Amino acid sequence: MQFFMDSTVTMGTKLLEVLYIFMGAIALYAGIKTLLEKEHKSRVPTAVFWIALGIVLAFGHWIPSLINGILVVIMAIPAVLRMVKAGTDTSASKEYTRAASDKIGYKIFIPTLMMGVGAIVFAIFTKISALVGVGVGVVVAMIILMVFSKDNTPKVFFDDSKHLLDMVGPLSMLPMLLASLGAIFTAAGVGPVIAGYVANVIPKGNVNVGIIVFAIAMALFTMIMGNAFAAITVITVGIGVPFVLAYGANPTVIGMLALTCGYCGTLCTPMAANFNIVPVAILDMKGRYNVIKNQLIVAGLLLIFQIGYMLIAK
Repeated sequence: MQFFMDSTVTMGTKLLEVLYIFMGAIALYAGIKTLLEKEHKSRVPTAVFWIALGIVLAFGHWIPSLINGILVVIMAIPAVLRMVKAGTDTSASKEYTRAASDKIGYKIFIPTLMMGVGAIVFAIFTKISALVGVGVGVVVAMIILMVFSKDNTPKVFFDDSKHLLDMVGPLSMLPMLLASLGAIFTAAGVGPVIAGYVANVIPKGNVNVGIIVFAIAMALFTMIMGNAFAAITVITVGIGVPFVLAYGANPTVIGMLALTCGYCGTLCTPMAANFNIVPVAILDMKGRYNVIKNQLIVAGLLLIFQIGYMLIAK
């Protein structure tokens, strides 16, 4: 409680920690419930994965870094060995789903929109993170769903969350790991190393070539890291600042468009699991990389457009 009573910690940080505790509770619920499913084919490894993840999410702020690291390694072992399996499907029947759909109709989109509305409201009207707004939007969505139907009890939300985690599996933690990887790369000085290599390719003072290399590097590095927000820190330090911004290019325009170039890489990589792999798992698609295959041409055309836009607007 000392953390939540500390006046030096901002309200946004406290609320974000509350969200992490709720996320951890859901993962712990999934792990404990899996452990109780005697018919589960990979009961113990799957439970170990979700329980370890739940502990890190819920209590990681207060657990020593070494213990957190050990838990992450423990979590990774069943994931790497592909021993994290889906449990019993507790989702509603097709008949119940159809009946509920006929009753609620298009109002079902209202709870979904609450997450976006929450993010926008918090981003514009408060100094609290938009991520907290998404969490608040989820809580509001749950309340609305409970108003829609008395069947939507807290247990239903936990069970459905477990079912979603079962479908996505270990890929659910990939965005968090990739974001951490970006911070590690930056702290390790990868940016200056990249700058040293790029200096041999880009003619000194040639902003146009610098922009082209910057944009392509953003797409490629995002493909490696799976996250444009993680890539832009490293690539901006290594290429954007010394070869583009240092010669008078508009940082707002260049930064915004460079991030969009990174998103072009997001469309082309399985590392962006939440965009390209999770939908495959949820929709039970036959081809694991079909989403990526259908996005390649769009990504290429968008990247070319963004490079042209950067050259004109710089």
